[in-house]
Amino acid sequence: MAAASHLISRFFGSLRPGGPSATERQWVSEILLPAEYKIWSSLAGPDRRHSATVARVVDRSLGDLASPPVLAAALLHDCGKIVSGLRTPGRVVATLIDAVLGHDDERARRWTQRSRPLRRFGQYWLHPQLGAELLDRAGSAPLTVAWTREHHLPAAMCTVETRFADALRDADDD
Repeated sequence: MAAASHLISRFFGSLRPGGPSATERQWVSEILLPAEYKIWSSLAGPDRRHSATVARVVDRSLGDLASPPVLAAALLHDCGKIVSGLRTPGRVVATLIDAVLGHDDERARRWTQRSRPLRRFGQYWLHPQLGAELLDRAGSAPLTVAWTREHHLPAAMCTVETRFADALRDADDD
């Protein structure tokens, strides 16, 4: 039930237009590499607000251990959603389909080979892998790339150091 309430909260938050404040954008620009900031700036306003909130929680949680690559991981973990181009209604449909059918990366890959609507759902479901590819090409730190790829995996399957993975997972809560 907690997952459903979180998704409902994220849905209503996504209906509010605009991105993070100028102060938040300045803070983000001081953390990210220029190529990363360009990717982050391409996210929809609600996604940028979410990522800034996640990064602030990680920053408070880790204190001095919150290095730029860790904070970049918090800020960019969902950047692969850019690839699908889905807006809120499409994301809702994709999430419901995934919930009904059960998440399956192979199905998602097959759907990326289909017509536009199905392709976009497949891309949305594969956003961790697609985001990691974007960040790798942008020259992001290995930790940032790894967390983006792994942020939906069970903890036992993550390669990111446990204290960072736990802080990032706890802050993201999705």
